[in-house]
Order: sequence, then C-alpha cells, then structure tokens
Amino acid sequence: MSTTTEDASHPADSPLADPEFRDRLRELPPSAKLVAKVLEGTSPQSQGQLADESLLPDRTVRYALNRLEEEELVDSRYSFHDARKQVYFLVN
Repeated sequence: MSTTTEDASHPADSPLADPEFRDRLRELPPSAKLVAKVLEGTSPQSQGQLADESLLPDRTVRYALNRLEEEELVDSRYSFHDARKQVYFLVN
C-alpha cells in the first residue's frame, strides 16, 4: 500500500497534507489533533464554535489551541463579525 493514500484524504492546500505539519501534530494530545481536523474543514472558527463542532469542553479546546499555538500550527486574529472574539485557523 502506498503512503500517499494517507495524504490523499486531505486537500492539497491543507496544512494536514504537509508531512512536516503532520509530524509536529503527531506529538500533540488527541484533543489538539481533533481541533486541527475541525479547523481543516471549516476555518476560521472561534473557541466556542470549535467546542460545538468537536464536542469537547471549552477548557479542553483552549488547552488544545494553546498547544497548537506553541507548535506554531495554528494562528488567530480578531473576528470581523465580532471584534471581541478571536478566531483560529491552521498555519500553512
């Protein structure tokens, strides 16, 4: 079986298709992997949206985002719709 089939499930422009990104993500906890997968589908999202989409508690999502930010796999900016909120997206 080819190793490309694993990457074939991710769009070519997705950071999850990048082997280096995947290697750095592999070392993180499962919650961070789930949050990254949710962000791959629909991005950017707020912490609340990520909690709703992933079915993880807010606190777990915050921890996952912190870990992803430490590894520079995710970045944030203020929401255009509500400047009080941060939205998160995967870094290419």
